Amino acid sequence: MESKYNATVIGKIMITPDIMVLRVNADNPRAEFESGQYTVLGLYGHEVRSLNSEAEHKFSPNDKLIRRAYSIASHRAASNELEFYISQVKDGQLTPRVFGLEQGDRLFVGEKIVGMFKLSDTPKGMDIVMVATGTGVAPYISFLRSHIAENSDINMAVIHGAAHQWDLGYYSELSFLASTFPNFHYFPTLTDADETWQGHKLWIEEMLEQGILASEANIAIAPEKTHFFLCGNPKMAKGISAWLGQYEYIKHSRKAPGALHVEEF
Repeated sequence: MESKYNATVIGKIMITPDIMVLRVNADNPRAEFESGQYTVLGLYGHEVRSLNSEAEHKFSPNDKLIRRAYSIASHRAASNELEFYISQVKDGQLTPRVFGLEQGDRLFVGEKIVGMFKLSDTPKGMDIVMVATGTGVAPYISFLRSHIAENSDINMAVIHGAAHQWDLGYYSELSFLASTFPNFHYFPTLTDADETWQGHKLWIEEMLEQGILASEANIAIAPEKTHFFLCGNPKMAKGISAWLGQYEYIKHSRKAPGALHVEEF
């Protein structure tokens, strides 16, 4: 069997035993993409699963190339080196094998980078609020790495919900950006924080209800002024979408442009 592998692992940073940043180098360069888009990662069923995984819920034949889509966290001009922020589904087919990879190992990366969750769909001059749970923060990292320096005329905010401090991947990078760019604001919030956490301990909807965007970021919750992006847990996306509905936010689509953009995992 001829392998379809076309990329090499060049970096693996374990945030927790079940969350990691994976960096790969593709054999052939990809075209410039738009921040928020995704591509496919793949491994064959014969690859070793991580020691921290469980028995897979569905058997994977050795010769089957298991593929899943992942948002790209890299700068949009990255051609060969791509970065992904991945959480392990312990009984899954692909992620336990991805977590079993080491530097120098081979894998499959899709030739195309696609997706409608594009932060470039925000009209010029609009403020941007990027809401995420878990690894849903990945497309926002791509946007900030690619565009933060050229968007000094608008206010931007990332609201990142997680359970524990160690679940906040990119905390250092986002905190640094918030201290460097006065128009960018970072609001991490934890639902199960310990006593060492000095930040927010609220659900995302509670933070919005308390008016934190207006008071700390000078951002209005109004579709004619601010676009919202939601990425992560479907329950979060559904809840925040409904909450924004009272402000007349409409979900964006090709046929009907709106100020609410949703990407569910």
